[in-house]
Amino acid sequence: MATGLDTYRPPVMGATHVVSAGHYLAAAAGYRILEEGGNAVDAGVASGIAINVTLPQATSFGGVAPIAIYHAESDSVVTISGLGRWPRAASIDYFVQNAGGQIPLGVLRCVVPSAADAWLTALEKYGTMTFEQVVTPALELAEIGFPLSAVVQQSLGRSEETREGNLSRWESTREVFMPKGRVPHVGELLVQKDLARTFRRLIEVEKSSAHSGRESAIRAARDYFYKGDIAVEMASFSQRNGGLLTLEDLKDFSVKVEKPEVGKFRDFSIYTCGPWCQGPVVAQTLQMLEDDDLAAMGHNSPDYIHLVSQALNLSFSDRHYYYGDPDQVDVPMEGLLSREYTRARRSAIDMDRAFQEMPPPGEPWTYQGRADKNLDAQRLTPVPGDQEQDTSYTCVVDRWGNAFSATPSDGLFGSPLVPGLGFLISSRGSQSWLDPEHASSLQPWKRPRLTPNPAIAFKNGKLFMPFGTPGGDAQCPAMVQMFLNIAEFGMNPQAAIEQPRFIPWNYPNSFWPHTYLPGRLQVEGRIDGDSNADLIRRGHDLQAVADWSPTMGGLSGIMVDQESGVLKAGADPRRDTYAIGR
Repeated sequence: MATGLDTYRPPVMGATHVVSAGHYLAAAAGYRILEEGGNAVDAGVASGIAINVTLPQATSFGGVAPIAIYHAESDSVVTISGLGRWPRAASIDYFVQNAGGQIPLGVLRCVVPSAADAWLTALEKYGTMTFEQVVTPALELAEIGFPLSAVVQQSLGRSEETREGNLSRWESTREVFMPKGRVPHVGELLVQKDLARTFRRLIEVEKSSAHSGRESAIRAARDYFYKGDIAVEMASFSQRNGGLLTLEDLKDFSVKVEKPEVGKFRDFSIYTCGPWCQGPVVAQTLQMLEDDDLAAMGHNSPDYIHLVSQALNLSFSDRHYYYGDPDQVDVPMEGLLSREYTRARRSAIDMDRAFQEMPPPGEPWTYQGRADKNLDAQRLTPVPGDQEQDTSYTCVVDRWGNAFSATPSDGLFGSPLVPGLGFLISSRGSQSWLDPEHASSLQPWKRPRLTPNPAIAFKNGKLFMPFGTPGGDAQCPAMVQMFLNIAEFGMNPQAAIEQPRFIPWNYPNSFWPHTYLPGRLQVEGRIDGDSNADLIRRGHDLQAVADWSPTMGGLSGIMVDQESGVLKAGADPRRDTYAIGR
């Protein structure tokens, strides 16, 4: 079994409250709110908005922010659908006729921004503080500036080298992030005055409505973003630059507070957001594996890597064929997460032979009392290319037993900053398909299928761990491995995060143009050569990456010791992720 001595970093432990976040300054922001008496939601929102400032290459206040919350007083889990919708003027025909059948970079791929609504809705309904209180750490970071870390600087630099100058292609973005005509150096202050001004405008609206109470004042700030002057500025910018987003789209939008999807792994329950994101893949994969003696196989043994990667292959196939916006797509979630179905899917795995291409989907409809729809699973054509990734993550557990888990996203490289506002409009339209038969096809007012997916696990009905990661399609494999490292192999969260990781890519990537690498399995360099040889023998298209590769995610998690009540946090050294608590 692993202990704190087995890790490069010690697990951060606390008896009162803990936060683990994708940037150390965001962790500090959340901790500051906890120390001021805020609850997990107050701190989580503060940390998430601070991430929007400190990790601009990966997230945006105008991006996406799916959230899962455990509310201890009511002993319930809710999710907030921090994902925007396509403008009503968008259609497949429009992109075929006007964009060459592509979903190009720029405002044309923008959907309604949802992060601001998600943060403010969480705060209004489940927090205790004002928007001004929780946004102040982020406001200070934007207005005064913060020293650029190596991770962020390298990402900004790579954007110039490998993404056709995506950072400098838009004047509004270039003015903020290349103020001296170049990417700032490590340690240089990055100042975002326009974003700070946006925060101040929202604070002023909240203050002017303070007489109506905390919740109503927060709602007024939210409405100013979606119905007031900020909305007008966003819509005008979109229209001037050939985008489809209108003021009416912004006015009509709101996130939803929803029940989570739930999967089982023995004594554990794994709560995720719905099939508008890829979250149920984590629950489905773990449930598929609950009858296997994984510990007997040995951690990261060839049998273990093969089995877990193949289970993920099956879940990703179901994601590809079935997941989509449940407001417009009939998604068989009851069947997909039934134990009978996941056991049937497990039986499709051959321990001696890897799937050479993405396996066909299962037949979940029969497991929820309906006739199977006889889905036609067409053979896919390989599409070479990189696996695009952005996103960050934050989680909090407070002294009252509440938990917050959120995965903000939408970095600088998809669309330009709105001048004067300091944030971009969500470019998450890049996760749609232009195939009208696809479950995640582009349709008016439809949500793309989102990769960010926060999770919360429970053991025997009690809070066990909020956890999540950035990484695009690498998120679910990383989260599954972290969970199993803890639940099956007895590791503390830090040890679980630091273990060598593997990511299957045997499915179409969620980002346009949907790269597909049949049979591909990436492994970190710390996985030994004999294991790699065994996996190659079984038919995996093996690709070794760096020993500590940020492409494998940047996990965070906070485990609750159900006997002592001690909180044990982990934070991934592969990125700027840090935890803090007491």
